[in-house]
Amino acid sequence: MSRIGRLPIPVPADVKVDLNGADLTIEGKKGKLSIVCHPAMGVAFDADKKVILVTRPDDNRHNRALHGLTRTLINNMVTGVTTGFEKKLKIEGVGYQAKMDGKTIVLMLGYANPVRLTPPEGVTVEVPDPKEATTIIVRGSDKQKVGQFSAEVRGARKPEPYKGKGIRYFDEVVRRKEGKSFASGG
Repeated sequence: MSRIGRLPIPVPADVKVDLNGADLTIEGKKGKLSIVCHPAMGVAFDADKKVILVTRPDDNRHNRALHGLTRTLINNMVTGVTTGFEKKLKIEGVGYQAKMDGKTIVLMLGYANPVRLTPPEGVTVEVPDPKEATTIIVRGSDKQKVGQFSAEVRGARKPEPYKGKGIRYFDEVVRRKEGKSFASGG
């Protein structure tokens, strides 16, 4: 059996679970998320023990993969509605900065025009220190949306390997390259 898939998902007391066939809706203090589970996967909510269990019909390769995936997606939903997800990005480069314009983030990244990005529904963007506008925090209850929008922000100016300029994740290490060497050969 799948090591991940067989683990029960604990549900905190303040989280409301609604299971209707293959439709699963989880509601907590950070929001409301729903998913339509694959028909081959069995999802059961035990209200007494406050756990969600995911089962699979057989040991077919496809069902084994879906088993772990379904359990992980549901666990991420429970985590998202209780604590939420957060990604921090750092801007490196002289003159590169970010500022907020309502809900839209405006990035000055050395292009002729500023890059404007609007987060999707359920995702909030924050520039904690407007004077030192080189840190961006993306928060939300849906892990996929937070990761996707963070990737879009990073994609506006990916870190380059020579000077390290661009937008990177806080824990990302950019491997630096040495520039051209003008050795005298003659």
